[in-house]
Amino acid sequence: MKRNFLPILTFLLAVVSCGGEKRTPAIPADKEIEEKIEKLLSRMTIEEKVGQMTQLTSAAVLQSGTHNVSKEGESIIRKYKIGSILNTMDDVADSASAYREFIRQIQDISMDEMGIPCLYGLDQIHGASYTVGAVLFPQEIGVAASFNNELAYEMGVISAYETRFCDVPWVFTPTLDLSRNQCWPRMWESFGEDPLVQSRMGVALTRGLQGLDPNHIGPENVAACLKHYLAYGAAVSGQDRTPSMVSRRELKEKFFAPFKACIEAGALSVMVNSSNNDGVPFHTNKELLTGWLKEGLNWDGMIVTDWADIRNVYERDHTAATYKDAVCQSISAGVDMIMEPYSTEVCDYLIELVEEKKLPMERVDDAVRRILRLKFRLGLFDNPYGNGSKYEKFACPEFEQTAYRTALESEVLLKNEDSLLPLSKDTRILLVGPNANSMRTLGGGWNYSWQGEAADKEEFTGKYNTIYEALKNKFKKVEYLPVLEYAPNGYFQAEVRMDYKKAVQAAKRADVIVAAIGENSYCETVGNINDLTLSINQLELVEELASTGKPIVLILNEGRPRVINRIEPLAMSIVNILLPGNYGADALSALLCGEENFSAKLPYTYPKYVNRLNTYDYKLCENRATMGGLYNYDANIESQWPFAHGLSYTTFEYSNMRTDKQEFRTGDVITISVDVRNTGNVAGKEPVLLFCSDLYASLTPDVRRLRDYKKIELAPGQSQTIEFRINADDLSYVGEDLNWVLEAGEFRFACGDQSVIVNCVSGK
Repeated sequence: MKRNFLPILTFLLAVVSCGGEKRTPAIPADKEIEEKIEKLLSRMTIEEKVGQMTQLTSAAVLQSGTHNVSKEGESIIRKYKIGSILNTMDDVADSASAYREFIRQIQDISMDEMGIPCLYGLDQIHGASYTVGAVLFPQEIGVAASFNNELAYEMGVISAYETRFCDVPWVFTPTLDLSRNQCWPRMWESFGEDPLVQSRMGVALTRGLQGLDPNHIGPENVAACLKHYLAYGAAVSGQDRTPSMVSRRELKEKFFAPFKACIEAGALSVMVNSSNNDGVPFHTNKELLTGWLKEGLNWDGMIVTDWADIRNVYERDHTAATYKDAVCQSISAGVDMIMEPYSTEVCDYLIELVEEKKLPMERVDDAVRRILRLKFRLGLFDNPYGNGSKYEKFACPEFEQTAYRTALESEVLLKNEDSLLPLSKDTRILLVGPNANSMRTLGGGWNYSWQGEAADKEEFTGKYNTIYEALKNKFKKVEYLPVLEYAPNGYFQAEVRMDYKKAVQAAKRADVIVAAIGENSYCETVGNINDLTLSINQLELVEELASTGKPIVLILNEGRPRVINRIEPLAMSIVNILLPGNYGADALSALLCGEENFSAKLPYTYPKYVNRLNTYDYKLCENRATMGGLYNYDANIESQWPFAHGLSYTTFEYSNMRTDKQEFRTGDVITISVDVRNTGNVAGKEPVLLFCSDLYASLTPDVRRLRDYKKIELAPGQSQTIEFRINADDLSYVGEDLNWVLEAGEFRFACGDQSVIVNCVSGK
């Protein structure tokens, strides 16, 4: 596959500005499409309109035990004019041919009944994850750790290609939720805690999925759906689908930024946060849905609910007296399509609400326009059935190699005392831990099945390697003892503990102990926990092995950072592989033996204590200690490892940081340069991160913010000058009046151990 990233990367730099507001259309209107929409809308009945606004799950129309539409399902589609279907048919991954046949039947019915194609959507996360045989990538959190936007773009290109092979035109990704609470069980689905990383990676993934022309999505591309709008990853309790309490200032400055960037990049749809903020359900928040998103960005895309969430406005949030009232509130606020997903009663409610003049017909027409527009942009009216099997590159070696490269750049070396790693291939290894011989733990949730348990089935992952299998392929002497395992078919935290003494005895025969620990796979609410500390069984296993005096390498395989302060001092080396996917174990083995070099950095702050959860951009007033410099890790609020921490087998020296101006004003572009040299003995890649601190402001500033990053590769002794161009207005913050503010005063830029101070002499 030919790769040309220059236009993409240039585009990335242009679209992620957080200063100012744009009123030009986020997606330029296509005159021909708009004329077709109006012509079709003019002849649609109210029943057809509300049907387009309704999305059902596949099970509602599926004949049980088959991949066919049932007679009852056909009747439902015809009677209620259903506009969209979602989900896999078997609750696990299906073959491309099964999807094609099912969708063909749905489209036959839809075109015959209405002449309007159905819109089929699927949770294809980290690749075509619900398609048998597809190439799967690390989860988003791993891609973020690479700090390599090109990899996010490539993941999007391949995911779209292999999804379109199934005749599925719409995917519910990327996830743009800032993960601001490390307990949150969906942390691994996102690009981490930083708005800039979320924005850059989200834009790259969106463009990879959709291509470069959002008005004309090609046959190898799909429509993206940004989720979950807004502040889903900031739940106060850390539990899934629970409320946040984020100020409107912070919502606009940080949480809105990735969605804004991706919409300005052409994203065609958005999914709404399931819960509420400060007591207001997001599904009924007109200010955020219509004001900020549609009107504020002049965006003509479509907003869809999450699973049954309008019903939850009534049943869970209690801000509507009836389900019908909840429907009225949500559609009035700006929701266009309702993911019901089993009932058609919303169709009747919508008609009643229009007839009762509680819901303006203009709002219904606006919603239907947006739905039809998405279908026209996807080319579904011209070809409802897709291109069948004309995708010869499906699961090709080139795609597999891309996923492997992504895994290599996603695994983070956190600790390496006395340069224990890399290990000689002659090293005698004792391998233990519940994550040592499992495919499901490598992939996490949304991995052949919702909870990821299907990933341990031979039919899905038989050709791939667990950590144990991958280590055996690289090292001559690997002994694996399953003294601690996750309970089969049990709760994801359930563990089966056996005799640790066997492992202690086996350690005598080993040079190094490798302990693969972390979490079993989980997804959404199932992954809620009450204690971020790693399980007592795993902690005690490591402690017993440490008593042998043999060096320990900890392999952390987890969707969120579990607290390990009790055992961290016992390990000489620690690698966090996050959720690296099907090629993650092969990547790990290549890294451990030194065939490849580590280059990833943490995309989140790794907490040391369960009662001290923070993000890297905390307020300076939260830490009474004197700041010794932005890269002085000891000056941070105490964490196990800070955001952007990550080691390599080589070393990089930063020097000669400079700027093209000592003073700037609003509208200026500041050019900042720094020299980076590989001072070690092996080649290595280095994410070069530029941070900035507003030293004084009218509102307490963040201690630092990431403002740009670039990933480079240097041979031993090689140097490179890295140049960053920063728009002065991007240093603004959102004031109390929700307007962007750039104040006069000093700003400190830092890169590695270097820093410069630049003075703003005229703000806005």
